Amino acid sequence: MRNFLRSSVLFSLLLHMVSAEGEDWQTAKSIYEFSAKDIDGNMVSLEKYRGHVCIITNFGKQEPGTEEQIKSFAQSYKAEFDLFSKIDVNGPNAHPLWKWLKEQPNGKGTFGNYIKWNFTKFLIDKEGKVVKRYSPLQDPNEVEKDLVNYL
Repeated sequence: MRNFLRSSVLFSLLLHMVSAEGEDWQTAKSIYEFSAKDIDGNMVSLEKYRGHVCIITNFGKQEPGTEEQIKSFAQSYKAEFDLFSKIDVNGPNAHPLWKWLKEQPNGKGTFGNYIKWNFTKFLIDKEGKVVKRYSPLQDPNEVEKDLVNYL
């Protein structure tokens, strides 16, 4: 699993992202058209990840309360991926990136687009497109196996 984390640009979108305002997300062609507030409160253009294979995942309400607590927790496990502030991934207040991810042909869920639980993952290719969506119950080895095909 460590190789998996090191071999990809993994950023956990716990996130509070800002990007395509309002309904502009519907015209986006890739993740590079979005920006996100990182765990330190800095706005980060996802353009930063152009040319990299990425995994975007959500972590639900089980993480510690504050951004500082989340950051400290991740550091205690020597996390080497980017962390972003908390956001909504479902409903009317869902971040535009998550709306976009769920509407992509390869981003649709088996039983609807609602993010049902923590650790739903989206594999993103070097062009910033959704390659595949993984349910929280899918084996991480499956994600790793697919990932190497896009490196």
